[in-house]
Order: sequence, then C-alpha cells, then structure tokens
Amino acid sequence: MKTIGLIGGMSWESTVTYYEILNKEVAGALGGFHSAKILMYNVDFAELEENMSNGYWAGNAVILADAATRLEKAGADFIVIATNTMHKLVDHIQKQISIPILHISDATADAVKRDNIWKVGLLGTKFTMTQGFIKDRLADAGLEVVIPDDKDIELVNDVIFNELCLGKVLDSSRKEYQRIIDDMKAKGAEGIILGCTEIGMLISDKDSTLPTYDTTIIHAKAAAAMALA
Repeated sequence: MKTIGLIGGMSWESTVTYYEILNKEVAGALGGFHSAKILMYNVDFAELEENMSNGYWAGNAVILADAATRLEKAGADFIVIATNTMHKLVDHIQKQISIPILHISDATADAVKRDNIWKVGLLGTKFTMTQGFIKDRLADAGLEVVIPDDKDIELVNDVIFNELCLGKVLDSSRKEYQRIIDDMKAKGAEGIILGCTEIGMLISDKDSTLPTYDTTIIHAKAAAAMALA
C-alpha cells in the first residue's frame, strides 16, 4: 500500500471527510484491521484565507509547497490537496517535489463521464468558478461547464467562507443553492459539480434536481484507489 500525503485544513471540516473516506475505502478493500497509510500536514487556514483576500497567491504557493515537500521527505508516495481552490497552485507545487499530485479535477471528470454526462454546473469559491484552473481542466477532459451569474457567484462564495468554513450549515443557504442549481439546469446542465470541499455539508443528491458530484468524496475515493493500486 502506498502512503498518502494529505494536505488538509482548508478547512478542517472537509479534511475530516477525507480522513474518514480514505480509511473506510482501504478497510473495505482489504478487510480486517486495515486502514490507510496517511501522512497529513494540516495548514492554518487563516493564513491562506488572508492571502487569498489580499490576492497574495505567491504566499499560499510557498505554504503549500513547503507542506508538500515535508510530506515527501516524511515518506509520502503522492500528494492529495484537500481543497479545490488551492489547485490553482498545483503547477508551482509540483515543481518543488518529485512525487505526483492527484488532481481533484481529473478524478471528478472521470466520475462525471462514467455517468455519460457531458455538461455540468460548477459550484465553488469565486476563484474556482471564475478562473480556469478547474474549469479548463474539466474542459480539457471533454466537459462543458456552466457557472452561475455574477450575483450568485458572490452568494455561493459568501456561504462557503462565512458559513461552511466555520461549520455553519443554514437551511436558508441550502434553499439559495437549490435555486442556483435549478438556474443552471435551465441552462442545460445535466449534473452539478460541488467544486468546493465544504459544499457537501450543505448539498447532496437529495437536495438537488440534478445528480451531484461531490469533489471531496470523489477525490478521497480516487486517492484510496491510488494508494491500493
């Protein structure tokens, strides 16, 4: 079994889900008392959030590259970054290490295409929804991506940072997300990518008129499979 190098804490609430899924997947595959081999570096999300707010992505690149380097030196065989937004920095981080990074978009695109879905709505932070580091990778995999309008992008982003990252799950916000999902359905979306690792706290298939693809669950299961391969 390979050792997973998990960069977590962005936020810690979703990292808990990664840890649980990784261990359950390995236990389910191997049985008995087996669990996943995980090395985890948990960042202080306050530092990264401040850098994002100030547009100081170079600072976050240093923090995450340092985390990945430490995990590689400790014996990790590959890296899992437990967040969508920080995949903006994957290219920089990869240059600092010799072990691979399991990209969250690749795992997600594979899961969507297995269901023969080719047009998807994307929810996430405003960085994820408006910039290309996730959208372009999904497009390169053959998917057409729909995002909310500008006002709803801000709403989705505010719920993530002001509620979900602080452990707050509000029914009023769930209803707003449901409205936005319906709007993207009207634009032709056949499925919805929950492209922030906290959104699964708020939305699941039972809350959506379209099938949902929770990147946290998909990424964690792909990481377990990579560890077992």
